[in-house]
Amino acid sequence: MEERYNPAAIEQSWQRRWEETKQFRVTETSDKPKYYLLEMFPYPSGRIHMGHVRNYSIGDVVARFKRLQGFNVLHPMGWDAFGMPAENAAIQHGIHPAKWTVENIANMRVQLKKMGLSYDWQREFATCNADYYRWEQKIFLQMYEQGMAYKKNSTVNWCPACQTVLANEQVEEGCCWRCNSEVVDKELEQWFFRITKYADELLNYTEKLTGWPDSVLTMQRNWIGRSTGCEISFPVENSDQFIRVFTTRQDTLYGATFMSLAPEHPLAQALTTADRREEVDAFIARIKAQDKTKRTSEDFEKEGVFTGSYCVNPVTGRQMPVFLANFVLMDYGTGAVMAVPTHDQRDFDFARKYDLPLVVVIQPQGETLDPASMAEAWTGPGQMVNSAPFDGLNNEDAKEKIADYLTEQKIGQKTINYRLRDWGVSRQRYWGTPIPIIYCDCCGAVPVPEKDLPVLLPTDVKFTGEGGSPLAQHASFYETTCPKCGAKARRETDTFDTFVESSWYFARYACPDYTDGPLDRNAVEYWMPVDQYIGGVEHAVMHLLYARFFTKVMRDLGYMRIDEPFTNLLTQGMVCKETQSCPQHGWLYPEQVKDGCCTKCGQQVVIGRTEKMSKSKMNVVDPDHLIAQYGADTARLFSLFAAPPEKDLEWNEQSVEGCYRFLNRVWRAVYENRALFGARPQPENDGAARSLRRISHRTIYKVTHDVDGRFHFNTAIAAIMELVNAIYAFEEKESYPGALCEALETVVRLLAPFVPHICEELWAGMGHSGSLDNAGWPQWDEETMADDEKLIVIQVNGKVRSKVTVAATATQKDLEMAALNDETIQRFVEGKAVRKVIVVPGKLVNVVVA
Repeated sequence: MEERYNPAAIEQSWQRRWEETKQFRVTETSDKPKYYLLEMFPYPSGRIHMGHVRNYSIGDVVARFKRLQGFNVLHPMGWDAFGMPAENAAIQHGIHPAKWTVENIANMRVQLKKMGLSYDWQREFATCNADYYRWEQKIFLQMYEQGMAYKKNSTVNWCPACQTVLANEQVEEGCCWRCNSEVVDKELEQWFFRITKYADELLNYTEKLTGWPDSVLTMQRNWIGRSTGCEISFPVENSDQFIRVFTTRQDTLYGATFMSLAPEHPLAQALTTADRREEVDAFIARIKAQDKTKRTSEDFEKEGVFTGSYCVNPVTGRQMPVFLANFVLMDYGTGAVMAVPTHDQRDFDFARKYDLPLVVVIQPQGETLDPASMAEAWTGPGQMVNSAPFDGLNNEDAKEKIADYLTEQKIGQKTINYRLRDWGVSRQRYWGTPIPIIYCDCCGAVPVPEKDLPVLLPTDVKFTGEGGSPLAQHASFYETTCPKCGAKARRETDTFDTFVESSWYFARYACPDYTDGPLDRNAVEYWMPVDQYIGGVEHAVMHLLYARFFTKVMRDLGYMRIDEPFTNLLTQGMVCKETQSCPQHGWLYPEQVKDGCCTKCGQQVVIGRTEKMSKSKMNVVDPDHLIAQYGADTARLFSLFAAPPEKDLEWNEQSVEGCYRFLNRVWRAVYENRALFGARPQPENDGAARSLRRISHRTIYKVTHDVDGRFHFNTAIAAIMELVNAIYAFEEKESYPGALCEALETVVRLLAPFVPHICEELWAGMGHSGSLDNAGWPQWDEETMADDEKLIVIQVNGKVRSKVTVAATATQKDLEMAALNDETIQRFVEGKAVRKVIVVPGKLVNVVVA
């Protein structure tokens, strides 16, 4: 064992040994209980960042801990390899997406291995490999056969200059991110998955996901958005058309005084009169360029434009002007809102702004609302007024009666509405899974026969960034023959949304080499569901919802039996760092700052807010530099100790150095006592040894409970640090070498999941053969943990008067005598009759006197 701690040499040695011995490979043949630990797999951007270090360190602690507890742990890694960045690289740098992706994977694999992560690398795959996406194509064909995949017209973001579809995130303030041209809406045929078929099950099963954060479940419930109400038809004046509205507040129908349509509504143009055309068109163009999320936020200014047309309130006959309003979206309900300004604040603000009529239909108990003097809408309960046959009813009771009335009068009907919409999976891009459909003039849309899968991405394509997907310009790809009639046909040139690949990858890890279908049923039944899933909360309503949906689809296709993919979910916080900027040069990387000044010009650097690490803000720390300077174990320890996993972690250089110093302390403690391990004496249990052993076993207890399911890694590490302090303070190692050996081994075994390299080296230095990973998790002993003495509170008539230390084994009678013999207590009871003595074992004694 070397005198000095040398992380670089130690880490390289143990990483090589783990790989040579296949330490982390697992099979389904083990007699141990299974445990499937998975972090969300990364996009191969080329470099890992501190967010990766934190996420994968968290997962590795759990994987190693469960392995030490005796579980057969599956801990795989792979790559979410399709996506726009690869195409952007092709356009900007002239490198093929496949080459860019493969090179990035190779770089990131090396980086991840440097962290000492206990992955079963034989299960590695990338979603851009045909061996993976061929099975995705098969699943699509089965969904198509069952009506779960279909095609329909949909509005997309279109850049006329680039002649391509843009994702929402590629639209910046209404303009193309690449050429800055104005983006327009365009109708295109798109493929969809019928996720709405599973809306009720997806919603109901959130009640069963007891291992998920409440915040994520709430987001999913809101995204699914189940609402019970009525769909009502409002006839358009002087027309045979109707405006359909969904509302959960049919009790306010008699107070509806105007209609609000989404600017994207199909009737928006049709209802616009000639004299209003210019203003309406300008409004539509301006509102479509706004962010939809901002349009619906409470603090966003509500604005609209009158179309010139009117509809009719079907129960009052009142003429209602039809407006287009920026806060109404086509994505929810019908894209039309019956406006009741007296009982909806948004409608109230809009009505005041455009001088529209207000009619009160619900009066609060004991009050009389006057529309002319109302300062805000009344949204609470009350009694129905101005509502013809329903006057006098409680508004909640009136909801059901009005719903029945609408049905009887054929004005509307009860219905359930969902915010959730079917999942649009078409992308007009190259770097994705080809959709296996062929279009024939005679036969229509024809599925590619299974024997012809996979439909491969061609590699000889040119990237210009113009004219849409390169596949649509690549004749050798799209020119084909119809599988049914043999006539000339055209292949689908859209590719799948990359969320499709990440919606089932976790199941494929159970059988990555299986060649007879998407999944090996036996392997999947052994490993699934994932016992612990770890990733960012930003995926709450996209990836996590799609993965749940896909699992249910694959269950119904017969590939698995489970209903949900992830039993437990941990959403980790972000890694943040203060920004630094120079008045002349803007944002600066840490290495561009020296002694508080810009290295380019020498000006004083301005320290900004602490924000999420981002290349755009240049407040990033390169993990490679961190590992090179301090070692992977220090990087891991800092990311686990600085904050609880679910909270944001703030970068602190001093804390990193502190973690490095702590590991050096552990190293020295073992090195300085290395001679003790030759004889390996049994731990003593008297004198000072008993006190040290008590701390050791209490630390085992605390660390076990902090790590197991609670993920309180920071407090677990803090407890180990306290044990190390106790070891350094132990002055009787010659008298009690066994207790000291036990304490040192306890430190190493407890630290192993957090900092595996140094612990493996120290374990070997203690004379053990084989990997510490096989040594098992230490167990605490209740008797050894117990106190020799206890501090007992003594009360007189319920008031604390004294405290006394007694033996931990003291009986109730012993406690009574200790209390009555205490000098302080005797002064309080002198001259009084002791009526009774109440003993709460191990805690207090209450002497009751008259």
